[in-house]
Amino acid sequence: MQAGDYHYELPEKLIAQEPLAKRADSRLLHLTPEGRLDDLQFTDLPPLVNPGDLLVFNDTRGIPARLQARKATGGQAEILLEQRLDEQTALVQLRASKSPAVGTRLEIADGVGAAVEGRQGSFFLLRFDVAIDEILQTHGHMPLPPYIKRPDADFDRERYQTVFAREPGAVAAPTAGLHFDRGQLNRLRSRGVDVAYLTLHVGAGTFQPVRAEQLASGQLHAENFVVPEKLVRQIATTRGRGGRIIAVGTTVVRGLESAAATGDLEPAEGTTSLFIQAGFEFRVVDALLTNFHLPDSSLLMLVSAFAGHDRIRAAYAHAIAQGYRFFSYGDAMFCHRQAS
Repeated sequence: MQAGDYHYELPEKLIAQEPLAKRADSRLLHLTPEGRLDDLQFTDLPPLVNPGDLLVFNDTRGIPARLQARKATGGQAEILLEQRLDEQTALVQLRASKSPAVGTRLEIADGVGAAVEGRQGSFFLLRFDVAIDEILQTHGHMPLPPYIKRPDADFDRERYQTVFAREPGAVAAPTAGLHFDRGQLNRLRSRGVDVAYLTLHVGAGTFQPVRAEQLASGQLHAENFVVPEKLVRQIATTRGRGGRIIAVGTTVVRGLESAAATGDLEPAEGTTSLFIQAGFEFRVVDALLTNFHLPDSSLLMLVSAFAGHDRIRAAYAHAIAQGYRFFSYGDAMFCHRQAS
């Protein structure tokens, strides 16, 4: 398949610009194993998850990774952290009227800035004057996705973050987890559902359209992840009792399937460039809770590979017709792995 096979037209009014008043107030589209589409509320999720199943969450915590800067010429630039390489060096996305050359100085505040040291693909290599954490905490903004057409607000620091976030490092939220509040988690646990966590620090590259070279290489932008030994044991226990492994978000799928790339699921830590697309052999995940994703994106390709291309196209067409809210602050979908 080609990237164009994952294109669809979305009315702009369906792109959620703000979160709902309560996390669990969102809608939930259930794509059943038989291919039926059921319109539900997110509070209807617990009956879809069986006692003995394991819900796996991404516990990454978003950081204020967007910075405003200016060039020596006076031109404005926006820096979006992609991947921290060491205490003062990072790969970033840069938005400016003219692409800055190597050696360009970017001023973030009086006496504080960064220098462009090179390029890696579509990203720029920046070296900051001081520790990146110090700059972000003082001058950073929450990195709302480019399709949210407003400045970040105070409430985004809490709402563009899951209630179980604990490992700082993401520059984009694992958005399927945004729907869960403490009450919903408690209701699931009371049904005998277990929960577990991995960490995958979502990068800003997740919002970029898939490029031809990525399709050719089968590799995406790298993201740091950790699949701990405890999670591997929990999955083995769940399998032993006949339960399902349910991923909360595409980042969890990517992390788990990366850790099982050699065949057996094993503890893993490092970076993953795994590109899940049509024909991928899923080894770990049985069901997926996810948001509605951008056209032509690697995330839509992953979901289509998981649940079936035609079924996902039908589900998205239904969601548009029924007025579901799309993308990061939008509604959710629960789907099952298609039979191989």
